[in-house]
Amino acid sequence: MSEGDTRLGILLMVATTFVFALQDGLSRYLGGEYSILMVVMIRYWFFAAFVIAIAARKAGGLRAAARTRMPVIQAFRGLLLAAEICVMVSGFVILGLVESHAVFTCYPLLIAALSGPVLGERVGWRRWAAIGVGFLGVLIILQPGVKVFAPAALIPLAAAFMFALYGLLTRYVARADSAATSFFWTGTTGAVAMTAVGLWAWEPMRLTDWGWMGCLCVTGALGHFLLIKTYEAAEASAVQPFAYLQLVFASALGLTVFGESLSPNVVAGAGLVVVAGLFTLWRERKAG
Repeated sequence: MSEGDTRLGILLMVATTFVFALQDGLSRYLGGEYSILMVVMIRYWFFAAFVIAIAARKAGGLRAAARTRMPVIQAFRGLLLAAEICVMVSGFVILGLVESHAVFTCYPLLIAALSGPVLGERVGWRRWAAIGVGFLGVLIILQPGVKVFAPAALIPLAAAFMFALYGLLTRYVARADSAATSFFWTGTTGAVAMTAVGLWAWEPMRLTDWGWMGCLCVTGALGHFLLIKTYEAAEASAVQPFAYLQLVFASALGLTVFGESLSPNVVAGAGLVVVAGLFTLWRERKAG
């Protein structure tokens, strides 16, 4: 990869994180007004249509995209991501964007911690030390024992664990299936699962909110499209540190649009998590 490709990849990753932060803000608003299951279901309908349209344009079409050697794991990945999105949107509604993202940011550390038992990868003592520092940061954010501990604070932590497992399973199926196949299964199985549960939660939506719903669907598809282009332009290890900007953009939305507050413990804890995550990425890149 040339320096120009890396620069383009970084710019695309910054754009991706901004679009995903907008998506989170829209999810927080709509999830607070309507059933989260319904909101996520409609979003998945658009996402599945986008995935199918991309697959149809590639060589071999839909049949090639759907062909997998690991159908059970691929289907489980799709279900896991759909469930994680529902859990995370619940976190946005109950806790807000700032605190939810501050905790969720630990997911790369969870991936590093679980890569040994799940994928059989070796994790050295330096990375384990970074993982420990990162989780110290999470404890600083959650403050158990300092104030009355709110069980709701565990919602984004559960979402981070689910997303980490989804990421590890994505790495696992990549040993046999193409990225296009994994993307196809993610969108279609998620849409089927969300339709099965979301239709029961259907409720009327105001006309103006249908406009916001349309924006949510567009940002979801656009974010994934930009992410694909990011990884086409540059190596993942070069652009991944910039993914932490989603925490910055989402927190800015939480503060300015939703009137959330920024506690010193959240700033300090999130800072520790990000530094630990960047160190883990650096060690992984060096080991690779």
